[in-house]
Amino acid sequence: MDGDADIATVAALMGEPSRAAVLVALADGRALAASTLAVEAGVAPSTLSGHLARLVDGGLISVEPSGRHRYFRLAAPEVAQAVEALARVAPSRPIRSLRQATHASAIRQARTCYDHLAGRLGVAICDSLLNSEIVRVETNPGMAADPIVGAGRSNQYVITEYGKERLKDLGVELDQSSRRPLVLYCLDWSEQRPHLGGRLGAALLNRFIVLGWMIQADRRVIRITKDGQTGLCQEFAIDTVALQ
Repeated sequence: MDGDADIATVAALMGEPSRAAVLVALADGRALAASTLAVEAGVAPSTLSGHLARLVDGGLISVEPSGRHRYFRLAAPEVAQAVEALARVAPSRPIRSLRQATHASAIRQARTCYDHLAGRLGVAICDSLLNSEIVRVETNPGMAADPIVGAGRSNQYVITEYGKERLKDLGVELDQSSRRPLVLYCLDWSEQRPHLGGRLGAALLNRFIVLGWMIQADRRVIRITKDGQTGLCQEFAIDTVALQ
């Protein structure tokens, strides 16, 4: 029989600044080389190697050998959710340069949270899907309703029949073989409101990129193209200029 969750062990792994920087850098779901992560963490590669080993041993990241190189990624979407949850309660770092200010503004407008959209754009898409009844909230009988910000122990979030047709028209393909939940909501750390995760969230972001509506820039930032501004307005009634 297992006891309570050992939160302290995970907190100790995530609480060291260099390791925290690694987890944030990997929060978009990509696999990155150790040299890239060393730059993100601001430490020498030799110093970072020990931190990477501890994160691997702790089950927070995994390593993928490729020839002479090794690439690292988050071990599971739940790790990204934990990073996002900590960001909601963490104090903001002081901004000391124009570059930092530009990045902070961009990441609040549109960014990745593991493999789905977050920031003001992610929240706006979540609102649009609910308002247009592409997604519906169903409360499980006999249980108190959770707020929409939760993954939903008492609420179930489902794609409606109308929603299935709309998504099909958009060319959104859902991975039917995955055991990952179809629709999940994450409480956005910068907006303090929910954005969309799960298989649907990942499929939407992938489709937006294929359509050329969005470009995944460096360090989790998502850029919206002119085609994206038009498409998001037509299909989801989202004014991306107002999100800036």
